[in-house]
Amino acid sequence: MVFNRDMLADTFAMITFGIVVGMSVELLAGLSFEQSLQSRLMSIPVNLLTARAYGLYRDWLIRRGRFIGNGFMQMTLLDALAFLSFQIPLYALLLLSTGVNLEQLLVACAGQIGAMLIMGRPYGIYLQLCRNWFKPVTIPVV
Repeated sequence: MVFNRDMLADTFAMITFGIVVGMSVELLAGLSFEQSLQSRLMSIPVNLLTARAYGLYRDWLIRRGRFIGNGFMQMTLLDALAFLSFQIPLYALLLLSTGVNLEQLLVACAGQIGAMLIMGRPYGIYLQLCRNWFKPVTIPVV
């Protein structure tokens, strides 16, 4: 597998953001620390496989959504839509694999939906920041 800087940036962004935000929401939703930790650890391989796909999906969605504009509200809407439509199905499968019950699954997903509506745009900004961090630095020749 060939790794490029965008793939590394997208993966780094998704793993680091997911650990911090995901665990916070799961704990507030009533998952035990152990269940949340297990969920976050299980998300790492999934994120390794899906982070670049999400980055490409988000980029595609934003390009397609430019007709509504590129202001703060439009970008917030597009980032929230990208985050929700890509992440919730993966998240539900991960939680089911940890042995949560249906009530915990519904509460955690509802919490994640709320969080994703709020965090979609900050993640989009963080993703772009990570992409900028991973770009090669040009050092002027003296």
